[in-house]
Amino acid sequence: MLNNKVEICGVNTAKLPVLKAAEKKELFERILNGDREAREEYIYGNLRLVLSIIQKFSNRGEYIDDIFQVGCIGLIKAIDNFDVSHGVQFSTYAVPMIIGEIRRYLRDNNSIRVSRSLRDMAYKALQVKEKLTAKNSKEPTVEEIAAELNVPKEEVIFALDAIQDPISLFEPVYHDGADAVFVMDQISDDRNGDASWLENLSLSEALKRLNEREKHILSLRFFEGKTQMEVAGEIGISQAQVSRLEKSALKNMKKYIT
Repeated sequence: MLNNKVEICGVNTAKLPVLKAAEKKELFERILNGDREAREEYIYGNLRLVLSIIQKFSNRGEYIDDIFQVGCIGLIKAIDNFDVSHGVQFSTYAVPMIIGEIRRYLRDNNSIRVSRSLRDMAYKALQVKEKLTAKNSKEPTVEEIAAELNVPKEEVIFALDAIQDPISLFEPVYHDGADAVFVMDQISDDRNGDASWLENLSLSEALKRLNEREKHILSLRFFEGKTQMEVAGEIGISQAQVSRLEKSALKNMKKYIT
């Protein structure tokens, strides 16, 4: 079991360091200046992030050491592509990158056969997705990916569906302090664009009880259908903070709903 495994790939996970915010900032400034030692220290200081993510893959029948190594590759890619100017926390950016790298590895080793053409199209789509995410600090839409590949969006959807493992929307992907970041927090819901859920539940009075920041977050999340990552980038706080504020606002609203 992973919970009882202290040493993974020669790394004593019980002794992994926890970098403070100031240390992360100082190290990344050195990384941007080409300091290789700072890069190695930053990688080592974020191995706990990889360790927390691979917990959810521990029941796949794969050697946990292999999953950890693949997760580290995703971590390194995230470090090399992270843009500090966007004001997003590194963990918010890195989590999807690490998960994506692990899922690609698991798909490559999946016993279920997918046609070569579908697999190739899916990999191209995932590469474009990573490139556009790194460029814009938000996940691209299917239409944007299809446009980049110059193919119909239906081809992209079909290819990605063919290699995708089913996953619960309520599955936690990362724990930041006391709050978990769930799969559903990474997904935008275009159906909520017309705010019909607010109209149907008559929540106008409850909304008046919230402060301006809470109203703004709920508006971005449920009126405009943005992900928590997109909201965090827009208002300049971490995804974990957005999650906490969103949950607190909804909890407060429930008190005034009859």
